[in-house]
Amino acid sequence: MSDMTENNEELERADVAEPEVSEEAAAEPEAAEPAVVEPAAAEPVADVAGADTAEAAVPFSKKTVGLPVFIACVVAAVVVGVLAGHFLLGSRSVALNGTTSLTSDQLDSAIATYTYNGTSTDVTAREVLSQSGDVESQADSDGNYSVPTATDVVSYVRNQIVLKAAEAQGVTVTDEEVDAYAQSVFGTSDYSTLATQYSMDEDALKQTISDSAVMSKLRETVTTTELPDSPTAPTAPSSDATDTPTAEYASYIIGLAGDEWDSENNTWASTDGDYYSALSTYEISNDSATYAAAQAAYYVAQSKYSTAASQVKSEFNTYCNELLSRSTLQLGGLNI
Repeated sequence: MSDMTENNEELERADVAEPEVSEEAAAEPEAAEPAVVEPAAAEPVADVAGADTAEAAVPFSKKTVGLPVFIACVVAAVVVGVLAGHFLLGSRSVALNGTTSLTSDQLDSAIATYTYNGTSTDVTAREVLSQSGDVESQADSDGNYSVPTATDVVSYVRNQIVLKAAEAQGVTVTDEEVDAYAQSVFGTSDYSTLATQYSMDEDALKQTISDSAVMSKLRETVTTTELPDSPTAPTAPSSDATDTPTAEYASYIIGLAGDEWDSENNTWASTDGDYYSALSTYEISNDSATYAAAQAAYYVAQSKYSTAASQVKSEFNTYCNELLSRSTLQLGGLNI
């Protein structure tokens, strides 16, 4: 499996952080963030959801972009990866001359416009609604559709900006890489099954996963910290062999310790390494170690991985802040 497809789950884990907002925005009902972000500096921003006018221009300020833990792409209610936390808009729908619902023939009308690198692009309701599953299934009993929330529009626009940056960098993925990415995130590359599970059109779902794979590859391209493989925990022994040393556990530990272990002399190569510090009280040799020692080695490896992952997140945050600082978003204005 390519490096692009590894270590995705760990990069998605972090606490949701809400940047500062104006008093008016804070009074709005808060959207359930599909984001997994870490805190970033924030400043008050325009209250788009509660603005007096239906059309409000919103700058993507560097200071208010939350930390993109992984990449943006939502499949139904499941986060594949996300760029979020730029600012809090609340859960109200985008105001379109007082309209809060759309007919089917209005789905392809523009409900927002974003500008990136001097080029403006319209955003349709269909494009935003497709992030949450099959569009047709979201119709009410009268065949109408709720206008997307401002938060969902912003999420969609962020995805598009990152994809444009990837295109500019020449970042692409093969079908094999998309399949491997799907396998790493969902445990399967059976798109038909996934489409049914997430109530999405199969082609739309595969495109969403492909976009996310592109953004994952972009992250690897623009960050410099090397992310090691996420360690796998040692296999637990049977209940009656918990304290039995085995060659399997010794091999596991030595594989993680790397240069810190001297196989030729059957001992630690140095006494100032992280693994020695954690495992010095255990009896370990080239062909003998206990499950407890293997667990201790795993915890060291996991800590090292988490440290590197945090650095990757920080680097990608800086990169995305710069992208969004060159962007603006205008919400509202149904063009029919």
